Amino acid sequence: MAMTHRRFDTLVIGAGGGGLRAALQLAEAHADVAVVSKVFPTRSHTVAAQGGMNAALGNVLPDNWHWHMYDTVKGSDYLGDQDAIEYMCRAASRLVIELEHYGVPFTRLDSGQIYQRPFGGQSQDFGGDQAARTCAAADRTGHAILHSLYQQNLRAKTHFFDEFFASDLLVDDEGYVLGALAVDIASGEPVVIEAKTTLIATGGVGQLYRTNTNALINTGDGMAMALRAGIPVQDMEFFQFHPTGIAGKGMLITEGVRGEGGYLVNRDGERFMERYAPHAKDLASRDVVSRAIALEVHEGRGCGPEGDHVLLKLDHLGADVIRKRLPGIRDSAITFAGVDPIEAPIPVFPSNHYTMGGIPTDRFGQVVVPARTGAEEAVPGLYAAGECACVSVHGANRLGGNSLLDIVVFGRAAGNHIIDFLAEHRQHRPLPAATVERAMERLNELDGRRGGESVAGLKKELQAVMEKHAGVFRYRELMEQGLAQVKAIKERLAHIEVRDRNRVFNTARIEALELENLVELALATVVSAIGREESRGAHSREDFPDRNDQDWLKHTLFFRDDLRLDYKPVRLKPLTVDAFPPKERVY
Repeated sequence: MAMTHRRFDTLVIGAGGGGLRAALQLAEAHADVAVVSKVFPTRSHTVAAQGGMNAALGNVLPDNWHWHMYDTVKGSDYLGDQDAIEYMCRAASRLVIELEHYGVPFTRLDSGQIYQRPFGGQSQDFGGDQAARTCAAADRTGHAILHSLYQQNLRAKTHFFDEFFASDLLVDDEGYVLGALAVDIASGEPVVIEAKTTLIATGGVGQLYRTNTNALINTGDGMAMALRAGIPVQDMEFFQFHPTGIAGKGMLITEGVRGEGGYLVNRDGERFMERYAPHAKDLASRDVVSRAIALEVHEGRGCGPEGDHVLLKLDHLGADVIRKRLPGIRDSAITFAGVDPIEAPIPVFPSNHYTMGGIPTDRFGQVVVPARTGAEEAVPGLYAAGECACVSVHGANRLGGNSLLDIVVFGRAAGNHIIDFLAEHRQHRPLPAATVERAMERLNELDGRRGGESVAGLKKELQAVMEKHAGVFRYRELMEQGLAQVKAIKERLAHIEVRDRNRVFNTARIEALELENLVELALATVVSAIGREESRGAHSREDFPDRNDQDWLKHTLFFRDDLRLDYKPVRLKPLTVDAFPPKERVY
């Protein structure tokens, strides 16, 4: 039986906000664009983003994009690239208005303007009073944006491959990316999707950790595809733990709760964040709040019978505010924590939330790799946007409200650059048969495995290892033990049981492929974390407790084949304004 073969101008892998914003830009420019998604598009993880999208509209309090840029640079612990950060913050206001015109139902002020709430790490006047910058659609902002972008893509006649799993990039011998091999999840049949340009927009890898706020689909597929194609991943040691996941479960309780006036207390009823961040208090940056909660519990001031969490109070806000501005949070608290926040506080503890690292790109969405000359060069035909990419606007720690902004800004930027690329490359390059055969070998080898290892069991082991050995606090001996265990799990992948695709539902094969991707990125994370001998942002080392700008103001690059690390400098020069030099980061 002949393999199905499809051709497009652009292949977008992933149907979250980044992928759909890029696809819309392309479809409206009359490009022939296909989107591959392993779930129905409106179930992509963007749908789970709650609190809002940052833009210096100044609808509630005075604001400007330069203040937003300062907060983002500071929040990144000065590891963010300032040219990309300036580009993002300057574009933000225009793109929020654009989303409004696409149909996003933002919450309104009495004046009719878009409502903006305070969020952590945000300030007026370069570190002054609290800003109100986060544009919200109640507490379901990602849901509203994703549905609007999907509807706009339907109008623009974007082609969707729903419930297809992209397994590997198709790369010719000259290094051009010519599309991807995908699997129809329902039938198990492979499909070659050939494209002049390919955009990876597959999201993060939150499923590396046992306690996380992420959907089960967030297994780092695009990042692992890039690694197998010889492309390094950048800054994988930086994983954000959201301060307020539901204790013992991990479900996200948006920072918007604290933006609306909620606050954290320990077992003594103390608002403990006043000790850790005297100025910003509960709206300090996420890494600061997460470490504070972990220390409160570690030092015996946790709540509950086991003393293993703290409490998030919002009952004082009143039932009307909670019902109007935080309806989804109330539903989640009732469903997963068994408490109604109108009446009682929510038990919370840090939960793995966001991947700051990813596939290295420039601000145009091009995937860039080190060249022999020491400079960077673009991988021809390959782009990345969203959480799977590392531009880097988040550096060592992402500010809340910047992730939805990131996907819209750089999804659009990638779309624009692809349009220019297509104008210069009107013909498809030949797709060598050997390129497809190499991609098929991995699927065929997987189908031939017979052993006693359970995919689900190995995944649980991997998640437990990562949580214990590469969590909120780290030190060399602990991480080296974790690295040895991850390597052992990788060896055991050869013995997982994946039955013949004609006899079982094909999610078994997909879960095995996802597990392989998780293991690849676990190695990248632990090796990168061992290599960075300092504490910066979300990477907190007990054996190197201080930030070291002299030696470590640089990005990590991890190469798969020999677990090798390389480094490249942070881009400290913005596009049009003065740089923000590193200084002590306090809130």
